[in-house]
Amino acid sequence: MRVYLGSDHAGFDLKQHLATHLPKVGYEVVDVGPHVFDPEDDYPAFCLHTGTRVVADAGSLGVVIGGSGNGEQIAANKVPGVRAALAWNLETAKLGREHNDANILAIGGRQHSLDEATGFVEAFLATPFSGSERHLRRITQVAEYEKARELPPLP
Repeated sequence: MRVYLGSDHAGFDLKQHLATHLPKVGYEVVDVGPHVFDPEDDYPAFCLHTGTRVVADAGSLGVVIGGSGNGEQIAANKVPGVRAALAWNLETAKLGREHNDANILAIGGRQHSLDEATGFVEAFLATPFSGSERHLRRITQVAEYEKARELPPLP
């Protein structure tokens, strides 16, 4: 499986670690950047490019990393077709895939140890979408809104 990685300066060390670690456990990694540490860089371009590549590459997944992961998740989710989930523990990393069919994981590099964050990424990548009808229904509702910009009826 191909995994796209993007970060800003706050996530740079974790991204570099993942770019080295993930191929050792069987993943093909594409480092979207940054490729050098710049304490003044901004996350949106890296997250938007990561999201665009994931959507264009069926079957791939992505990881975006910043200080908290919040801005990175927001930016990635602006790309049509991206479903980015913020992980703050192992369970949220797994549920992002299992229930939401998330195709991008957002992580706060300043919020977790290297080992902990690596565990989140490995869990996310290894967890399949459940395919449950109720989860499919919800994902479809969001995707339809994304396309048509028409609100679904309230129950």
